Amino acid sequence: MSSPRFAFFQGKIVPIEQAKVSVMTHALNYGTAVFGGMRAYWNADKAELYLFRPIDHFVRLKQSAELLLMDVPYTPEQLRAILVDLLRHEEYHQDTYIRPLAYKSHEGIGVRLHDLESDLTIFAIPFGSYLENEEGLKLGTSTWRRVDDTAIPVRGKISGAYANSALIKTEVMMNGHDEALVLNHDGHVSEASAANLFMLRGGKVITPPVYANILEGIVRRSLFTLITEQLGMEIVEREIDRSELYVADEVFLCGTGVQIAAVSYVDHRPVGTGKMGEFVRSLRQLFFDVVRGKVPQYTEWLYPVYAREAISAD
Repeated sequence: MSSPRFAFFQGKIVPIEQAKVSVMTHALNYGTAVFGGMRAYWNADKAELYLFRPIDHFVRLKQSAELLLMDVPYTPEQLRAILVDLLRHEEYHQDTYIRPLAYKSHEGIGVRLHDLESDLTIFAIPFGSYLENEEGLKLGTSTWRRVDDTAIPVRGKISGAYANSALIKTEVMMNGHDEALVLNHDGHVSEASAANLFMLRGGKVITPPVYANILEGIVRRSLFTLITEQLGMEIVEREIDRSELYVADEVFLCGTGVQIAAVSYVDHRPVGTGKMGEFVRSLRQLFFDVVRGKVPQYTEWLYPVYAREAISAD
């Protein structure tokens, strides 16, 4: 994986080596930062790099920042223009992952959110699969529970909260699994370490509700549309018991990082046949066609990086 050459830092695009913060930075010491994760997909036939739902991602970034009393002084459209400029500097012609980060840049000691300076940075790196076995993951239930919304807001991608995800992911991987099944405070299924979860059971697609301490995922929301409009399936949001996954027909994860990943085992028990099912296979093909600009019906979700119309910052 090649390293980025540039970053948006302190209001301008600079060489990545100049995008540095002090060891006294509040966000480094206390986790007082919020981040986003988005992808851009390369279409070789059209020689175009497509951002997937950038406005939605930047709206969520600004909302996350507000939870920590930070103001991101750009509109989502201005942030998109900054990102396009950054990607053109990088000249990527491959799938890319983008990380915007709003953080408390104040240098000093003291746990609080108010009366602190903040800043924004963005960088992008070439990026393929987040998980090695995305066509057949082995999930293991973590003993760590998902952070509750009464402790840290789950609707924001708050950096400090991801210590919870790190504990979860390391535990299950050290126990021989690929990814985690995470339960919420009352013992129902929440999500994976950093991805939303769905199951196919009884002819319906079922997923935990937003009040199960899940992230309100943008890919998750996109799949609601694709599953109902293109695959003709009903989606039910309800609480899911851990044992239901043992008897599900198919299980899959989704998110910007994991994209769409099939689950073949949960707690050493095979899901369905123990291999990726036809529903997930069809959904994966549809999703990757959509994000690469091959399905005209959903091109409004995409924004071209190199096309002439992408130049304007308005």
